[in-house]
Amino acid sequence: MDISTVNSLCYEDFVDTFGNVVEKAPLIAAAVWSYRPFANLSDLEAHISDFIDNLPESGKEGVLRCHPDLAGRDLQRGTLTRESQEEQSQAGMASLSPEETTRMHHLNAEYKRRFGFPFVICAKMSDKAGILRQLNERSGNDLTKERECAINEVKKICCLRLRNLVLSDTRNKL
Repeated sequence: MDISTVNSLCYEDFVDTFGNVVEKAPLIAAAVWSYRPFANLSDLEAHISDFIDNLPESGKEGVLRCHPDLAGRDLQRGTLTRESQEEQSQAGMASLSPEETTRMHHLNAEYKRRFGFPFVICAKMSDKAGILRQLNERSGNDLTKERECAINEVKKICCLRLRNLVLSDTRNKL
């Protein structure tokens, strides 16, 4: 769809369409709807980013807690959102060896114990080696720095998901 179609969506259709650009956080789409009309895709992205930035720290952590563990139970059970399933599979999380799976579970558990929310990375922009490396490295951050890193990853995920839904201005001109 193009930006004019986005701007013409009623509230319910907007939330249905964009409710998972931030994983399991339709409230963000609901809040951003009132900023229509959006000038372009970048404007929509900026409003979502600003909304997230203006959340209190507890709200940001709530956004992070909506994300599933990488290569976790939801992936194994097939209960991930369609977007997360696609992203994790593309990054190789669905085809880990038994040893890699055990390592991921251990690292995810340690990370979650340390920070109180799951490890979030834009899987679509990484691969399993990069994910494991980042999980190891970022586990050494303090809470403030890690929350900031994880929120930046949420924004990357959001932008890619938005671009899958909305034709960019350059694609509209082709």
